[in-house]
Amino acid sequence: MTGGTVLRLEDVDRDEALLETIAALHGDTRADFLRKAVLGSAGMLALLGAPPSASAAMSATDLDILNFGLRFERLQASFYTEAESMGVVGKMAPRKQEWARTLGAHERAHVRIVKEILGDRAGPRPFFDFHGVTESEDSFTRTAVAMEDLTVALLTGITPRMRDRALVAALFGLLTTEARHAAWARSIVRTTPAANAFDEPRSLDGVHALLGRTRFIVSAPRVRRRRRAPRMTG
Repeated sequence: MTGGTVLRLEDVDRDEALLETIAALHGDTRADFLRKAVLGSAGMLALLGAPPSASAAMSATDLDILNFGLRFERLQASFYTEAESMGVVGKMAPRKQEWARTLGAHERAHVRIVKEILGDRAGPRPFFDFHGVTESEDSFTRTAVAMEDLTVALLTGITPRMRDRALVAALFGLLTTEARHAAWARSIVRTTPAANAFDEPRSLDGVHALLGRTRFIVSAPRVRRRRRAPRMTG
């Protein structure tokens, strides 16, 4: 929420992919209630925090996959949030501002939902250093396109490995949303939204190695002067 604007889940989940994910884990009744819930509100977090039957007996494999997914969603949420907080998004054309702010809101919602699914089994929030790519429109946009494509490849690779069928359905809800993100990002830079007939899946190890080469995840926070405080990203 910025500038006093109240955002509800239905405002950022226009195709209801997130609500479908919540319904798969918590049931249709809870999803219907959350449709009008304010993002980050006590009511939303209380409902999401109630133990979902689908993940009550989460396997070690599912836990590892979801924690990696949470780490990656936090990376994305922090990336968009930092670009907004530095004023880069605000200087873009209105069409690009809508794109960046919508994707940022979605990624922050993804973080909240995956954290609530994991509960006290969620891993600690890592530190990020984007090495200046959030400081100009061109570098931010090009990195966003690559990041969204990578997210689709990651979810395509890890979703079949999930053992809990309800969690598989939940990840497919995220996958379809992220695929739309990738297509939208590609259209922003005027390249083909769907470049290939099939997406190549990536493994956890492959994505982990690729993230290591970006050096975006660091062991300690980067100290710098912010123009204004960023919103919470989980």
